[in-house]
Amino acid sequence: MQEDLLEKIRREIDLNLDQAAAPKAAAAPAAPTVRTIPGVTEFVGATSVGKTIGLVIANVDPQLLETMNVEKKYKSIGIIGDRTGAGPHIFAADEAVKATNTEIIAIELPRDTEGGAGHGSFIIFGAQDVSDVRRAVQVTLQEIDTRVFGDVYGNEAGHVELDYTARASFACNKAFGAPVGKSFAAIVGAPAAIGLVMADKALKSANVDVVGYSSPAHGTSFSNEVILTISGDSGAVRQSVIAAREIGLKLLGTLGSEPKSSQPSYI
Repeated sequence: MQEDLLEKIRREIDLNLDQAAAPKAAAAPAAPTVRTIPGVTEFVGATSVGKTIGLVIANVDPQLLETMNVEKKYKSIGIIGDRTGAGPHIFAADEAVKATNTEIIAIELPRDTEGGAGHGSFIIFGAQDVSDVRRAVQVTLQEIDTRVFGDVYGNEAGHVELDYTARASFACNKAFGAPVGKSFAAIVGAPAAIGLVMADKALKSANVDVVGYSSPAHGTSFSNEVILTISGDSGAVRQSVIAAREIGLKLLGTLGSEPKSSQPSYI
């Protein structure tokens, strides 16, 4: 009986050694979240992050540009549209302008967030070559899909949003009046009451310049938000953003579950 027990133990040891030595099956690669549609030339991609779609028009009709009050020098346009976002999409577009030979034609903020407290966004790039606007849209989608939602925290009651760039370009300038080439951030709290406290905390925490202030009746599409935009030294701007984020998350958490972000923080 003792020999049977010893033999059983030996078999279990051998089995464990065999399993340890066997190569593990490679994990299946994660499916890309940016989708494509073969054969639809206008479609660049889409991502579930913010319910965002990226499109291009290679040869835009001059009459349409005229009706849109856009200069006719643009032969091709790129388009970003989403249901939930605004700040992250504008900051993503800002990176796209830096990386491509494109200009920002327009940035609009629809009253959206799928019925929530904030905005969606509608961004148009312009260029002579369709490859330039296509690349701008691709860069924007990639930024949205992987990075710029890292400091957007939400729960059932609202959201806290922080957007930051070390060097603002023409998208941030177009949307917010950001000084081109300087460190820039947007601090957003919804409901608006939380955003106002976040704005005060941000300005008290570091020496920064106020670029703009928006509230439900002034500067937003009547969204339930306060938005403070700031510029200045990179370290000071980041310090302001971090202080605003800390108080905003605590306050929003009192109205519901712990606010969560869908991506790692980048600030």
